[in-house]
Amino acid sequence: MPDRQKDRLNVEAVTSLVAEATRAPSMHNAQPWAFRYLAGESVLQVRADLTRAMPRTDPRHRALYIGCGAALFNLRVAAAHAGLAAEVRLLPDPADPQLLATVRLEPSPPGPAPEEELARLYPAIRRRHTSRHPFADKDVSEPVRQALREAAAGEGAELGFADLWHADFLLELVHDAESRDSLDPAGREELDRWTRLGPEADTAVDGVPEYAFGPRKSGGKAPWRDFAGRRPVADRGTTAFEHSPHLALLSTRGDQPADWLCTGQALERVLLEATLADLATALTSHPLESPDLRELTRDPVSGLGHVQMVLRLGYGPQGPATPRRPVRDVLTLD
Repeated sequence: MPDRQKDRLNVEAVTSLVAEATRAPSMHNAQPWAFRYLAGESVLQVRADLTRAMPRTDPRHRALYIGCGAALFNLRVAAAHAGLAAEVRLLPDPADPQLLATVRLEPSPPGPAPEEELARLYPAIRRRHTSRHPFADKDVSEPVRQALREAAAGEGAELGFADLWHADFLLELVHDAESRDSLDPAGREELDRWTRLGPEADTAVDGVPEYAFGPRKSGGKAPWRDFAGRRPVADRGTTAFEHSPHLALLSTRGDQPADWLCTGQALERVLLEATLADLATALTSHPLESPDLRELTRDPVSGLGHVQMVLRLGYGPQGPATPRRPVRDVLTLD
């Protein structure tokens, strides 16, 4: 009986950790992850679910790896909050490319918790939501910017804030990407696959529901794709957006799967830190999906790495919670 009770508690703990991991952002909220818990080894595997890949938009699976990396970071934060030490290995088995990471979970040793900084971020996991609403024309202070830079650096990435001229140029690249999509039926079909309209939005467990599209803009600049396209969406409305959005670029030195997993962890660390600072956040990878546009996103003066994500930050309403797949659909227990 004691052993069975211990196993039951272990399963409950792992289920709770995975539930927090799955609150991570992912491209079109596809949630391209799967988890497998090896109870005998106290190891949780983070795996890629290629059935949720996007061959046209993300042919190298870069965005898929970033989403899984963000889920991995949430897992680390939840483990630290639960008093567990998480030993992470990225891409541990070249013969199993869908195995993105292993996380060995053990009780933290007595004394000061080495992951106290991670545990501090735990309350932000459930508060963080993508916001496609207007933000106030209010500057983000330098101390907050520095905290976000340090969050990215802590995971091996670099966060740089775009100057006004660079932000305007990035917005033009987003517009170019949007125009290209309008001429690409295959790309539009892939986007439509991951958007949820009408009654489907209320029952969906993945994808971007219409209530999370945000309003159409009547003025200012909104640096993201229009998920609705030409399809009618009820009660969406129009409103003016900020004239000069605060944009930041998340970059890495390399551009391989390990770098993408690091990007995902850095991205989520930045987003959670921003949430604790009462910032609303949104993401766009739209101009990064075409190699020629992606090359142009880099700051020609200070940009040394590969741009992996464009972030919009500011003071405004948090977006709505988007649907999540039940843990039972993403977790296998061995």
